[in-house]
Amino acid sequence: MLGKQLVHRIAVGQGDINGDDFGTIFANAIGGIHRNSPLGIADVVLDRCAWSVKTIKRPQPFTATTVRLISGRNSPNYSLGISDPHDDTEQTGRAVLEVWNARVDEALAEHNELRIVVMVRNLESREFLVFEEEAMRFTPEDFTWEYNSRGNLEGCNRVDGTHHFTWQPHGSQFTIFRVVPASAQRFSVNRDVPLVSFEEVLSAVNFEDDWISIHRREQREEIETPLAPSLFDLLR
Repeated sequence: MLGKQLVHRIAVGQGDINGDDFGTIFANAIGGIHRNSPLGIADVVLDRCAWSVKTIKRPQPFTATTVRLISGRNSPNYSLGISDPHDDTEQTGRAVLEVWNARVDEALAEHNELRIVVMVRNLESREFLVFEEEAMRFTPEDFTWEYNSRGNLEGCNRVDGTHHFTWQPHGSQFTIFRVVPASAQRFSVNRDVPLVSFEEVLSAVNFEDDWISIHRREQREEIETPLAPSLFDLLR
């Protein structure tokens, strides 16, 4: 069903898809509901299960080994009262993770399970990679934090130094780095998808001009007739 949803998007001329698009595609594929809300991390729900939905563009999805997932805006100042994020780097890093953990807890208070589904895409080559995994809480003590040369805060595993997080002080954007699991599914559209034209779509639904009703407000004063077509003419 996921493949069918993507072929439909290609057929109607959609050159690429964003996160909201993929939320709708994934919800349709599983028979769930796309909440389409900027609040929280539960984007799609089905019964008591929820998914945080992410998509990223790569030239070669099949060879992706890691992905960076923009995972909201975590503001330690707004949430935990840290006015200067540079004052105590470790404290700021812990606070950033606590904001994320609170969002996971909030979602799990409403759903029995919370997962992350990721699609790596290239609509030009028609190649896709999809995987899902548990949306986990992170233990702040497992990571150490320092600012990089661009002024962004990076969180690394305290034991092996693996880079796990990046947080941007300006804008509070929080990014999680994830390894593509061996269970990831790779698929491609192996046929040329014909484009359905504007006229073909209208013909398929038997469109008539009288489908469009124009509701005019009463004119209170004379307005000179413009040389260009009026907006009302363009509505049909």
